[in-house]
Amino acid sequence: MQGKIKASERSMSLNYAIRELTVYADEAAAAGKDVIRLNIGDPNKWDFETPEYFKAALRESVDRVDNGYGDSQGDIEFRKAISIREFEKHGALVNPDKVFVTQGVGEAINLLMGTFVEPGDEILTPGPGYSSYNQYIHFFGGTAVPYRMIEEEAWRPDIDMMRKRITPKTKAIVVINPNNPTGAVYSEKDVREVGNLAAEMGIPVISDEIYDKITYGKPYFSMSRVSCDVPRIILNGFSKVNLMPGWRMGYGYFLDTKGILDDIFAGLMKQLRARISPNVPCQWAAKASLQGPQDYIVDMNRRLKERADFSYKRINEIPGLSVQQIDGAFYMFPKIETDLWKSDKDFVLDVLKETGVLLVHGSSFCEEFGSGHFRTITLPKVEVLEEAYDRLEKFMIKRCG
Repeated sequence: MQGKIKASERSMSLNYAIRELTVYADEAAAAGKDVIRLNIGDPNKWDFETPEYFKAALRESVDRVDNGYGDSQGDIEFRKAISIREFEKHGALVNPDKVFVTQGVGEAINLLMGTFVEPGDEILTPGPGYSSYNQYIHFFGGTAVPYRMIEEEAWRPDIDMMRKRITPKTKAIVVINPNNPTGAVYSEKDVREVGNLAAEMGIPVISDEIYDKITYGKPYFSMSRVSCDVPRIILNGFSKVNLMPGWRMGYGYFLDTKGILDDIFAGLMKQLRARISPNVPCQWAAKASLQGPQDYIVDMNRRLKERADFSYKRINEIPGLSVQQIDGAFYMFPKIETDLWKSDKDFVLDVLKETGVLLVHGSSFCEEFGSGHFRTITLPKVEVLEEAYDRLEKFMIKRCG
């Protein structure tokens, strides 16, 4: 009789720390600890609410659509609306036939890495950067090669290192702008330099722009605006700016005048067809969110900036910690200025055990350039953040003496 069946090594190698840590938090909560969860970037878990006209559109959509399977690439009217919105935001001329709809940007990352990566291939990723990229590159047998985000320069990308780390095995460069986990917003100069490098080397850029409208004064420059010589895939979605994380709506589009990505597009389409289709009613309703009033974004950014400013001031007052100010998204990436812990994960677990504050260790976003840090969020109200950082300050004073 066959014994216990093992899971594949590739599945067991996945370690999405942002959610893996909730196991420890749940245990702490079950033991009576008051847990403040600063690990997940979900605005709707705090005091941000999906605009009512989005929700009304979703309720109506169930009656309006046929509720059968949809187009594997995404509803054409939705793709047209995405193209129009991208032009309104960034002046990008996007062919709806080159737009694809996914179950959140997470699925887009999975599908794209499955399309790009053969065993032994390399993908350049920001270090630190959103961990799903590294996870799925590894899952498909590739190597994620990090390029440094320079902490002392507001976490701007190190273009020189990017150039040095390109090899004949490099298949693509990933850009996350605004950046998760650092909150950095790339300057126009940096975006153009990445584009120039990509054009020179004939390497495509995958630009994750899901936080593109969450910025605090610094001008945002999309990768869609660089020279048309640059082969690009732009990713975006509805979880952050549109306050619809549970709807699982994402999209991407190809900008590729030279046809460098023709095979990638064909391979992606095969995967899209294999997964059947994205959620049909949610597409119909998400379309409405692109076409209606966008004034809620102004209020959202105002509140987020207030919380970011408070967090910046408060964290830098805590002994043994320092942090850079952020220009976008809703994360901060503080540095642990002491070697009292063997690893940043030990630090995060110790903080959780003693204070009930749940953070995410920085090495999970990049071993080379994220270690010795942690990620926190700036989504909660100031009074919640204040309580969390008061607890953290008492903890650091106790530990550091």
